[in-house]
Amino acid sequence: MSAQIGVTGLAVMGANLARNLARNGFTVALHNRSVEKTDTLLAKHGDEGEFVRTETLQELVDALEKPRRVLIMVKAGAPVDAVVDQLVPLLEEGDIVIDGGNSHYQDTRRREAALAEKGLHFVGVGVSGGEEGALNGPSIMPGGSKESYDALGPLLEKISAKADDGAPCCAWIGTDGAGHFVKMVHNGIEYADMQVIGEAYSLLRGAAGIEPAEQAAIFEEWNKGDLSSFLIEITAQVLGHVDAKTGKPFVDVVVDAAGQKGTGRWTVQSALDLGSPVSGIAESVFARGISSQAAQREIAQTTLAGHEAEVALPEGFVEDVREALYASKLVSYAQGLDMLTSAAKEYGWDLKLDEIASLWRAGCIIRADLLKVIMEAYKGDQAPANLLFAPAFVESVGKAVPAWRRVVATAVQLGIPVPVFSSSLAYYDALRAKRLPAAVIQGQRDLFGAHTYRRVDVEGTFHTLWGEDRSEISAVDTH
Repeated sequence: MSAQIGVTGLAVMGANLARNLARNGFTVALHNRSVEKTDTLLAKHGDEGEFVRTETLQELVDALEKPRRVLIMVKAGAPVDAVVDQLVPLLEEGDIVIDGGNSHYQDTRRREAALAEKGLHFVGVGVSGGEEGALNGPSIMPGGSKESYDALGPLLEKISAKADDGAPCCAWIGTDGAGHFVKMVHNGIEYADMQVIGEAYSLLRGAAGIEPAEQAAIFEEWNKGDLSSFLIEITAQVLGHVDAKTGKPFVDVVVDAAGQKGTGRWTVQSALDLGSPVSGIAESVFARGISSQAAQREIAQTTLAGHEAEVALPEGFVEDVREALYASKLVSYAQGLDMLTSAAKEYGWDLKLDEIASLWRAGCIIRADLLKVIMEAYKGDQAPANLLFAPAFVESVGKAVPAWRRVVATAVQLGIPVPVFSSSLAYYDALRAKRLPAAVIQGQRDLFGAHTYRRVDVEGTFHTLWGEDRSEISAVDTH
């Protein structure tokens, strides 16, 4: 029996994707370094579709129809390289190697170029939705050559999540590392979204004294409006959960140190390289970092003065928090999409932002109703330079700004840290500011390092002779 695709690496994600493929009518060849995992999968789920058991990579390759499609589901980094090195000598020109893990997009670009020299296709595929999504339909973001997608796309589209209109949440993103880059940015937006939801919880409890169970009802209500999203939905579940051992709210027995696997950090590092301002995403990564500095936080609680102010909460504070959450959430998307635009220019990718937004409508972690509006904003030739400039969002965020300011001001006076709320508002204000203090910075740079500056009234680049008579010369004259 010839299999249409092979999967090597049968941990939970790999196993679930293999089952998803089989459930959708594809014959799947299975391989794992330890055969026990293959046999366990077959014993538990072998009746879900057609599987081919293999014990070696050679057997896996021999079991596949041509062009061969091999999906690698192992830990990112060196393990992927190790499997690729073992696999490549067994393949023939035109075969397709697929990396479905959370690999760094630069690694994907390197691997794609190396395999292309051997006549092979390497496809980096971003997969979002976790274990459940992998089994029942994830959001899928494939990169690689268009030719490889022609052979691979029908399989991926079949197993992907489907949006409300029935469209598959899978489409060809672009060449080489584009798929993994888009998945990385998705995760960066996810970090900011999760953090700002956490900040909303912190404000409702720390400022308004609303306990988790009552907040659960608030988040459930919010999920019926323009905040409707997977993350708001599950936040209501988390806040409503009671610990069986103690009877306390679940959130009160969980250590408040957030973990991370690296994709949020990669987003910020890549944004720095691209010069793309993702301040909200960056603050969400740093917030996870400081949450894990338990020893320093313990010392600070008894050492650092707070001088919190007495604050009378504004009427309608809960609604203010909702509006600030909506605006900050939108800034996260705006920053992520702007980063995609910067990357497209840098790497020559033809990234279609409306299509990318459509892939995030179902299956993935940041799925939300507002993605439908984002899709519309980027359709056609009149796409906004920034998501916040889209008419629909100019109006909705504009209405939220007074509440946004009240919430940030209240948090600051009460000493409640809201790094993403506040940095997102600062980003919004920086975009709309007529003048920024960058002029002072350019003056400083020119004084200490002769880095030059431009003027607002004439063309050219200039330098002031700070150590002499402070006259101004053209920068051309300094060379």
